[in-house]
Amino acid sequence: MKNWFLVSLLVLATGAQAQVQTLAPATKKELVTKVLQLQQPAIEQAAQALAEQPAAQMMQQAGIALQTRVAPEKREAAAKEIQAEVKKYLDQAVPLVRERAVKLAPTTIGALLEEKFNEAELKQLIAIIESPVNRKFLQMGGDMQKALIDKLVAETQGAIEPKVKTLELAIGKQLGLPAPSAAVPAPTASKAAKPPVKAASK
Repeated sequence: MKNWFLVSLLVLATGAQAQVQTLAPATKKELVTKVLQLQQPAIEQAAQALAEQPAAQMMQQAGIALQTRVAPEKREAAAKEIQAEVKKYLDQAVPLVRERAVKLAPTTIGALLEEKFNEAELKQLIAIIESPVNRKFLQMGGDMQKALIDKLVAETQGAIEPKVKTLELAIGKQLGLPAPSAAVPAPTASKAAKPPVKAASK
């Protein structure tokens, strides 16, 4: 995820040279600032994923604990409480991390761009980012990921399910938990294609 936008730039490099001539004259620092502005949504997305990661892991652990340590009649109420706490965390953490990422970008990504790229290359980079082809490619990101994940899950589910069950039993044994009555299902295509926790919008 951290590098997806840079990879997309490289794939679309061919043909971008013609667009470079349309860019107004600018200093190197101004060109770097322009690149960072164009990439701000990707920077924020990477920061959001980082902030969501601990919550997703805890939600997964909580799901297992609810099934093994909480009485059936109390599970729904406990699940709602956990979801409320996760939402509270996301509402606070996601904006904070996104904002900080944008502020750090000039001294991190920006510094690397200024060091490794000359002015002509930065102009070409901007032309690539702004090209309609690049935008179309990026818009297809979700569809391409879903197509891959759907096929991957379909072809590996049978092999993965027994391994998930073995892992669950091994962990349960180490924790002194009773053996589950049913195996934890392997991820389905619909679940695998989406993040476990959805952050609040900006």
